[in-house]
Amino acid sequence: MNKPTIFGLISVAVVIISAFLPWLTIESKHLAFTGMNTAGSSFGEPGKLNIIVAVITGILFLVPGKWSARVNLFVAAFLSAWTFRNFMLFSRCEMGVCPERQIGLYLSMIAAIGAFVCVILSNGGNGEKAPVE
Repeated sequence: MNKPTIFGLISVAVVIISAFLPWLTIESKHLAFTGMNTAGSSFGEPGKLNIIVAVITGILFLVPGKWSARVNLFVAAFLSAWTFRNFMLFSRCEMGVCPERQIGLYLSMIAAIGAFVCVILSNGGNGEKAPVE
Protein backbone atom coordinates (compact mmCIF):
# COMPACT_ATOMS: atom_id res chain seq x y z
CA MET A 1 0.00 0.00 0.00
CA ASN A 2 1.32 3.41 -0.91
CA LYS A 3 1.03 6.54 1.21
CA PRO A 4 -1.89 8.15 -0.64
CA THR A 5 -3.91 4.96 -0.15
CA ILE A 6 -3.24 4.97 3.59
CA PHE A 7 -4.09 8.66 3.93
CA GLY A 8 -7.18 8.09 1.78
CA LEU A 9 -8.39 5.32 4.08
CA ILE A 10 -7.80 7.58 7.09
CA SER A 11 -9.77 10.36 5.37
CA VAL A 12 -12.63 7.98 4.64
CA ALA A 13 -12.69 6.92 8.31
CA VAL A 14 -12.81 10.58 9.37
CA VAL A 15 -15.77 11.20 7.01
CA ILE A 16 -17.63 8.30 8.62
CA ILE A 17 -16.83 9.44 12.16
CA SER A 18 -17.75 13.05 11.42
CA ALA A 19 -21.29 11.99 10.43
CA PHE A 20 -21.91 11.34 14.14
CA LEU A 21 -20.27 14.54 15.42
CA PRO A 22 -22.19 17.82 15.82
CA TRP A 23 -22.51 19.67 12.50
CA LEU A 24 -24.27 22.80 13.69
CA THR A 25 -26.22 24.34 16.52
CA ILE A 26 -29.05 26.84 16.47
CA GLU A 27 -28.86 28.68 19.79
CA SER A 28 -32.23 30.45 19.52
CA LYS A 29 -34.13 27.15 19.24
CA HIS A 30 -31.70 25.09 21.34
CA LEU A 31 -31.15 22.57 18.52
CA ALA A 32 -28.00 20.60 17.72
CA PHE A 33 -27.74 18.68 14.46
CA THR A 34 -25.44 15.88 13.36
CA GLY A 35 -25.28 14.18 9.99
CA MET A 36 -27.42 11.36 11.34
CA ASN A 37 -29.78 13.29 13.64
CA THR A 38 -31.57 16.27 12.14
CA ALA A 39 -34.84 16.01 14.08
CA GLY A 40 -36.75 19.27 14.05
CA SER A 41 -35.57 20.33 10.60
CA SER A 42 -36.14 19.53 6.95
CA PHE A 43 -32.50 18.60 6.27
CA GLY A 44 -33.07 14.86 6.04
CA GLU A 45 -30.18 12.61 7.03
CA PRO A 46 -27.27 13.43 4.71
CA GLY A 47 -24.83 11.55 6.92
CA LYS A 48 -26.24 8.23 5.68
CA LEU A 49 -25.19 8.94 2.10
CA ASN A 50 -21.84 10.25 3.37
CA ILE A 51 -21.23 6.94 5.13
CA ILE A 52 -22.34 4.80 2.17
CA VAL A 53 -20.19 6.68 -0.35
CA ALA A 54 -17.23 6.76 2.07
CA VAL A 55 -17.43 2.97 2.54
CA ILE A 56 -17.49 2.47 -1.24
CA THR A 57 -14.49 4.79 -1.58
CA GLY A 58 -12.61 2.88 1.13
CA ILE A 59 -13.32 -0.47 -0.54
CA LEU A 60 -12.12 0.88 -3.89
CA PHE A 61 -8.92 2.11 -2.23
CA LEU A 62 -8.21 -1.49 -1.21
CA VAL A 63 -8.95 -3.09 -4.59
CA PRO A 64 -5.86 -3.09 -6.82
CA GLY A 65 -6.07 -2.17 -10.47
CA LYS A 66 -6.56 0.74 -12.78
CA TRP A 67 -10.30 0.21 -13.17
CA SER A 68 -10.90 0.56 -9.42
CA ALA A 69 -8.80 3.73 -9.34
CA ARG A 70 -10.86 5.22 -12.15
CA VAL A 71 -14.16 4.30 -10.52
CA ASN A 72 -12.82 5.59 -7.20
CA LEU A 73 -12.07 8.93 -8.85
CA PHE A 74 -15.76 9.33 -9.68
CA VAL A 75 -16.95 8.08 -6.30
CA ALA A 76 -14.56 10.31 -4.34
CA ALA A 77 -15.55 13.30 -6.48
CA PHE A 78 -19.19 12.57 -5.68
CA LEU A 79 -18.31 12.32 -1.98
CA SER A 80 -16.59 15.71 -2.12
CA ALA A 81 -19.49 17.29 -4.01
CA TRP A 82 -22.08 15.84 -1.64
CA THR A 83 -20.10 17.02 1.37
CA PHE A 84 -19.76 20.49 -0.14
CA ARG A 85 -23.53 20.51 -0.71
CA ASN A 86 -24.07 19.58 2.93
CA PHE A 87 -21.69 22.32 4.03
CA MET A 88 -23.59 24.92 2.00
CA LEU A 89 -27.02 23.63 2.99
CA PHE A 90 -26.35 23.37 6.70
CA SER A 91 -24.45 26.65 7.11
CA ARG A 92 -26.90 29.01 5.41
CA CYS A 93 -29.00 31.56 7.27
CA GLU A 94 -32.77 31.25 7.11
CA MET A 95 -35.29 33.87 8.22
CA GLY A 96 -32.69 35.80 10.19
CA VAL A 97 -31.43 32.75 12.09
CA CYS A 98 -27.82 31.87 11.36
CA PRO A 99 -26.60 28.51 12.69
CA GLU A 100 -23.25 28.07 14.34
CA ARG A 101 -21.11 25.57 12.44
CA GLN A 102 -19.47 22.86 14.52
CA ILE A 103 -16.41 20.64 14.10
CA GLY A 104 -18.19 17.73 12.39
CA LEU A 105 -19.15 19.81 9.37
CA TYR A 106 -15.60 21.09 8.92
CA LEU A 107 -14.02 17.66 9.45
CA SER A 108 -16.36 16.07 6.94
CA MET A 109 -15.50 18.66 4.29
CA ILE A 110 -11.73 18.50 4.85
CA ALA A 111 -11.67 14.68 4.94
CA ALA A 112 -13.77 14.32 1.77
CA ILE A 113 -11.45 16.68 -0.12
CA GLY A 114 -8.48 14.79 1.33
CA ALA A 115 -9.88 11.47 0.09
CA PHE A 116 -10.37 12.96 -3.38
CA VAL A 117 -6.80 14.28 -3.46
CA CYS A 118 -5.51 10.87 -2.34
CA VAL A 119 -7.39 9.18 -5.19
CA ILE A 120 -5.72 11.56 -7.63
CA LEU A 121 -2.27 10.91 -6.13
CA SER A 122 -2.56 7.12 -5.94
CA ASN A 123 -1.32 5.08 -8.88
CA GLY A 124 -4.03 2.44 -8.87
CA GLY A 125 -2.16 0.10 -6.55
CA ASN A 126 -0.39 -1.97 -9.18
CA GLY A 127 3.11 -0.94 -8.10
CA GLU A 128 4.52 -1.17 -11.62
CA LYS A 129 6.53 1.60 -13.17
CA ALA A 130 6.14 2.61 -16.78
CA PRO A 131 9.11 1.59 -18.94
CA VAL A 132 11.53 4.40 -19.71
CA GLU A 133 12.57 4.71 -23.33
